[in-house]
Amino acid sequence: MSTLTQEPATEGQVKQLSRVAADAAEKAVKDYGNLSKESAQQLHGNPEFATRVREAMILILTEMSNPDQFADEETDSSYGYLSGYAPKLLEEQATQLKKLFPNELGQATFDLAVGQGPLPENAEGQFLIPRWQLFGKTYPEAVQVVLDKIKEVRGSLYNYRDGQIDEAHLRQHAKKEEFFCGLSEEQSGHNLLVVAAQFGLRHRGKSVRRARVVMWGGECGLGAFEIGMMLLTHPERLMNYDDLWIDCAGDEFSPDGDGDFSVSPYFGFVGVQVGFGARVVDGAHDYYGSASVFPPVVSPQ
Repeated sequence: MSTLTQEPATEGQVKQLSRVAADAAEKAVKDYGNLSKESAQQLHGNPEFATRVREAMILILTEMSNPDQFADEETDSSYGYLSGYAPKLLEEQATQLKKLFPNELGQATFDLAVGQGPLPENAEGQFLIPRWQLFGKTYPEAVQVVLDKIKEVRGSLYNYRDGQIDEAHLRQHAKKEEFFCGLSEEQSGHNLLVVAAQFGLRHRGKSVRRARVVMWGGECGLGAFEIGMMLLTHPERLMNYDDLWIDCAGDEFSPDGDGDFSVSPYFGFVGVQVGFGARVVDGAHDYYGSASVFPPVVSPQ
């Protein structure tokens, strides 16, 4: 794939990235547990510290800003929504979620104004995603609740990673975690978050890491919790072995629980039953596609 000549980033984009980097650096310093007052002063007075940080940033920018990265990890695909899925009204989704989770969501509300807003480009519809914190103390605990509910509703679910849905094996991708933190603040007071999303068709045939690279403008992959909830409100999305399988690009999985989060979860089929597993992020297959979410459209003032 040839690289087209591109316009330089605007001053506003540079400032935005600089703020993100500054926030990340501050969080890293706070999270570092071995920093004493004396060592902090020593680092502050050492010019090599700033040099090393700048070099690391250049390496990150070089690695992550290349639109052609993993471009060979795409393949043509004709798989789609064979079973006739279409996004449902938010009210219908809310009714279904409250029926499935009466204890957690019986009194839950969603932001009507956001739900009535314009749909971002490339989104298929608006979906309701509960706050995962209502379902467990950790994200993996919440994912397990969703998997158990899918199994209950469908009568079966084959989990290739049974016994491994824990913090040692499963975590959120940083970009998705940050996205939903921001969304939670914007829709504070509501336990059902309105999200604009697509269910995998946009990125069919792409490896997970290729899909992540081409997600621009705030788009990011969805994880097992979010996709599981969407499957509970839209079971038609995955009813047949030949429906497009769904990569959870918003999550990361460590096969051996050793800190190497090198694969990603997915929903697919095992025979005639829905399956949940994890696969390599560099594999491009025509029957997989990453589901993703988009930031809300900001109306001009």
